[in-house]
Amino acid sequence: MHYSIHPSIHPCILYNSYPSWLWGPWSFGAHKAEYTLNRLPVYHAHNRAHLHIPIHTLQTIKGCQSAYNTCLWTGEETRWDDGVLCVLLHCCCARTTWPLISPSIWSHTGFLTSVGLMRRFVYCKVVLTTSLVWVLVDVFLLLYFSECNKCDNRKEHSLLPALRAVMSRTHEGPGEMGKAVIVPKEDQEKMKELFKINQFNLMASDMMALNRSLPDVRLDGCKTKVYPDDLPNTSIVIVFHNEAWSTLLRTVHSVINRSPKHLLVEILLVDDASERDFLKKKLEDYVKTLEVPVRILRMEQRSGLIRARLRGAAATRGQVITFLDAHCECTVGWLEPLLARIKEDRKAVVCPIIDVISDETFEYMAGSDMTYGGFNWKLNFRWYPVPQREMDRRKGDRTLPVRTPTMAGGLFSIDRTYFEEIGTYDPGMDIWGGENLEISFRIWQCGGSLEIITCSHVGHVFRKATPYSFPGGTGQVINKNNRRLAEVWMDEFKDFFYIISPGVVRVDYGDVSARKALREALQCKPFSWYLENIYPDSQIPRRYYSLGEIRNVETNQCVDNMGRKENEKVGFFNCHGMGGNQVFSYTADKEIRTDDLCLDVSRLNGPVIMLKCHHMKGNQMFEYDAERLTLLHVNSNQCLDMPSEEDKMVPTLRDCNGSRSQQWLLRNMTLSM
Repeated sequence: MHYSIHPSIHPCILYNSYPSWLWGPWSFGAHKAEYTLNRLPVYHAHNRAHLHIPIHTLQTIKGCQSAYNTCLWTGEETRWDDGVLCVLLHCCCARTTWPLISPSIWSHTGFLTSVGLMRRFVYCKVVLTTSLVWVLVDVFLLLYFSECNKCDNRKEHSLLPALRAVMSRTHEGPGEMGKAVIVPKEDQEKMKELFKINQFNLMASDMMALNRSLPDVRLDGCKTKVYPDDLPNTSIVIVFHNEAWSTLLRTVHSVINRSPKHLLVEILLVDDASERDFLKKKLEDYVKTLEVPVRILRMEQRSGLIRARLRGAAATRGQVITFLDAHCECTVGWLEPLLARIKEDRKAVVCPIIDVISDETFEYMAGSDMTYGGFNWKLNFRWYPVPQREMDRRKGDRTLPVRTPTMAGGLFSIDRTYFEEIGTYDPGMDIWGGENLEISFRIWQCGGSLEIITCSHVGHVFRKATPYSFPGGTGQVINKNNRRLAEVWMDEFKDFFYIISPGVVRVDYGDVSARKALREALQCKPFSWYLENIYPDSQIPRRYYSLGEIRNVETNQCVDNMGRKENEKVGFFNCHGMGGNQVFSYTADKEIRTDDLCLDVSRLNGPVIMLKCHHMKGNQMFEYDAERLTLLHVNSNQCLDMPSEEDKMVPTLRDCNGSRSQQWLLRNMTLSM
């Protein structure tokens, strides 16, 4: 059978114009044999119906107007009663061209010749190559729109963010996608030496790219949130002292790469008198090449985090100040939710979820949205589980902000004018320590709010020790700072701090009259209001019967926590009257607490151990009889007694018998200031 072409036929429209590699006779995979050996899809030009014809009708083609000036093979074309059926299957270039069909280029030759088969083999390579190119183009475009779906087209019209995203995602180097870095065995000794410089694995950090890729660790509900177009812009303030090159610049690059450019006014690097040469001119030259303005401010002498941040904050130009540490990594979508909350309420001070970057392997581990900030009697910041009352307030929506009593202090955003209104940082504090609790108390007591924005994630390298020395010694500096905040903000509840840390009272904390005047001018609420309304599950009880020692009448010895930790037995030792480990509070909830641990008995006759206070009474409930001087453990109906012969260092429980060994004096302690 021979078919002739209609003289008025137009160029055939290819059925497989996009994407041809998925279905045509040159397609890859399972469909190849089906289409090659049986039948071929065609396109009906008149009614656009998809038809099939037997393969034995295929003809070779003599020529094709295309980029390659030749084609391998084709099907047939013929005239139908209702129109013209065009069949032009895979001129190998025809995937992206429009071949012109005319009677002169067709001849009936039956099946494919051996020459045609050879040509098919050669041009399959071309098809494969061009298909792979299109795959890469598709990936690039998809990444562009996924990375920049929130970009303001009027303000950000560049493909550079997408290019960075492609490069970071396809890079398979050490640490990519937040994976742990494995240092070769032969470099282990050198790695240990370098670790001492910054108290993290410097070798692992230097092995990673400065713009390494990270996983998207946000909750699913966060990924679909849409934020207003008119968010306030921000200045980023990063203080560093002898920071490693790779961690400092990885912080900077993560900010630039994962922040909408129209929201990022500048990055301020405040150098707290670093001594390393690469943090001088080399750093200045490097930041000049970055696409976001980066300024370096130099402190003339070592001043510490607090005063260096004050210097940086004073130089900012953005509507919001965002403080970051020098060894952080920002994740995708970190900035918009912080700024959106401040747009809603300018008195909201907001923190991201702080993810953990391992100090040993630099593995990126997502932080929990089910913890918030608190503190213990020694005024140490601690993470505690988000209480049920806060979950109820948010009606179970984990993407909503968590109201947190305190913040860790390293990473947060605050409206610049509000930061000034509430008194910035206490300039009388030295170096580092206590400033996070001081500003947390001040924010809540003076009318603001402190929140963790669960849709924002920033990673932080948590070190087990500090590599820096403190002028005057670490303990001296932190005690001074903590005493300043206790004197200004904690009212009578400062006694918990002073009694459990008796050495603090000997520290000179300077003049706090200006800070007390600030509290009065801002008409701030008392600390009891803070405990009642913001932190009702605080480790500091709002109401208590005694705060001091628990002395046994028979032995004249005291209950002592011996510096032990959770799930260990409470001790028994000679009373020394100096507070510290012998300070216990008998609370209105009938708990016997030492800091955040409560005496707990789970079975008859003990032992008496220390567990986290759970506020649910049960095994932690004791009733004190002020006349009989007994401490009755309600669940077991036994009385606290002096230690047994088997273990003379641990108090126990016995059936109540009225003996002197079951009598205890609960004394309130006061320390002379």
